[in-house]
Amino acid sequence: MPRYVIERNFAEKLEVDDDAKKHIKQVNDAEGVEWIFSFLSADKRKTYCLYEAPDEDSLRRAAERLNIPADVITPVDRIDPGIFA
Repeated sequence: MPRYVIERNFAEKLEVDDDAKKHIKQVNDAEGVEWIFSFLSADKRKTYCLYEAPDEDSLRRAAERLNIPADVITPVDRIDPGIFA
């Protein structure tokens, strides 16, 4: 499945409780996307999230349903140091 990085900018510090995590999972499952992991900036106002999804539209629909930004969606491929060995 294709992978994407989503850059999200938040007006307030990001805080996610257990109920929010469950809701995120339910919406993502319904849209066919899988949140793999995220990096959170030190000020807790920006994230870079790695997802697997069928397409960008499914990521945008999930973000809209969750009322969270999806400022930049970038298709990515995985590389790691092993390719240089």
